[in-house]
Amino acid sequence: MDYIANNVDLILAALGQHVVLAIVPVILGVIIALPLGYLAVRYRWLYHPLINVSGLLYAIPSLALFVVLPGIIGTRILSPINIIAALTIYTVALMVRVVANGLNSVDPTITQAASAMGYRRVRRLFGVELPIALPVILAGLRVAAVSNVSLVSVGALIGVGGLGALFTRGLQLGYIDPIIVGIVLSVLLAVLCDVIIVLVQRQLTPWSRIGGRS
Repeated sequence: MDYIANNVDLILAALGQHVVLAIVPVILGVIIALPLGYLAVRYRWLYHPLINVSGLLYAIPSLALFVVLPGIIGTRILSPINIIAALTIYTVALMVRVVANGLNSVDPTITQAASAMGYRRVRRLFGVELPIALPVILAGLRVAAVSNVSLVSVGALIGVGGLGALFTRGLQLGYIDPIIVGIVLSVLLAVLCDVIIVLVQRQLTPWSRIGGRS
């Protein structure tokens, strides 16, 4: 408690940076993954190439990607943009398969019925297919959000890492208090992100709760 009281500004700054570095890539990743996942379902010849490339990208070690990206996108190695870009790549790599699987899970008879009722492709996608696929997509989003909260800390090894800076600070000083604070806040942030997504899912898909109780 003494450490927290004496370093409130430092801890809040690290927490704020951690939130930005973890959440912004999730938002960007979903925005990019949604059309790619749709294309993978709409054009079957694209499915395997997109899924395979996504799998390869997700397999790249995070620290290696953090170090290599500055040379590719022309940023400074200490720039937070590197972390955001890397985690956006990971989010896209994870969510493309999830979006495609979610859309594939929609019963073809439902889309046929929607088409028979006059729903054109775009309206059918946003009005029928995506709402039905939401439970699958949001389940993948929970994994992506929690994963990003964890991976941001790795960025501390290159000088940018939110709460990860508390880990490196504690290791350098041989002082365990900042490490404990960093771990606790990282876990709480991951849990909070998960809970928020679950609550959003319950609001957007009330029928899934009814089905679960029946």
